[in-house]
Amino acid sequence: MSDLIHGINPVAEALTSGSRKPLELILPQGRIAHRLDDLRQQAEQQGVKIKLAEKGELDRLAGHNRHQQVLLRLPAFFYADLNQLLGRWRQSGNSAFLLLLDGITDPHNLGALLRSAEIAGCHGVIVAKDRSCPVTPVVEKTAAGALSHLPLCQVTNLARTVEELKAAGIWCYGLAGDEGSQNLFATDLTGDLALIVGSEGKGLRPNVRKHCDGLLSIPMRGQVESLNASVAAGVALFEVVRQISFKNNPEIS
Repeated sequence: MSDLIHGINPVAEALTSGSRKPLELILPQGRIAHRLDDLRQQAEQQGVKIKLAEKGELDRLAGHNRHQQVLLRLPAFFYADLNQLLGRWRQSGNSAFLLLLDGITDPHNLGALLRSAEIAGCHGVIVAKDRSCPVTPVVEKTAAGALSHLPLCQVTNLARTVEELKAAGIWCYGLAGDEGSQNLFATDLTGDLALIVGSEGKGLRPNVRKHCDGLLSIPMRGQVESLNASVAAGVALFEVVRQISFKNNPEIS
């Protein structure tokens, strides 16, 4: 199986992201515009097969969407399974550190979350199949190469997965600004841990929320009520990094 993307910018991002090796660049027959020629040269340098097609075929392949006369075929993105992700944690010899995403549908947010998770040292990221943005060239571009190093796991039921993680001894905390949530900065986050981030509009779904061991909130001093999901996750991820660093070396404040 393969994925087919279209449009000058998405194709350019896919050719430069490096996460999936392109299989085929499809261009129109005849003389092409300067930007398309740049893509052709880039594909040739990478050893990517180039196919020339008539406009009607380009339209058909793109599903009659606006394709800007260029399409790129990529291998289907490979999602890790949960056992692989847990095995990666156990082999590391370190405390578990996972990020779960519930309802992140914007590709820029997903890419930013993946990038932060990889830089923070997460063992992997878990998303739900039914409410999640798929991996696209925009996601890969925003992630800045994170998917080359960070397993991304897709599960059918996120609440059930939370229970599986808890059974493995991992504490699962959801980010939420609700009254009664624990202060992120006053909570011990140095053990086996999974952070769960919900969508920007509705936050965590009720069924996911009730399976969490606890809810964490980020203290805020301004008038705006909430942070962007990727920003909030970044704050929480690096609070975990800070606490672990301090535990391992108390002289570092």
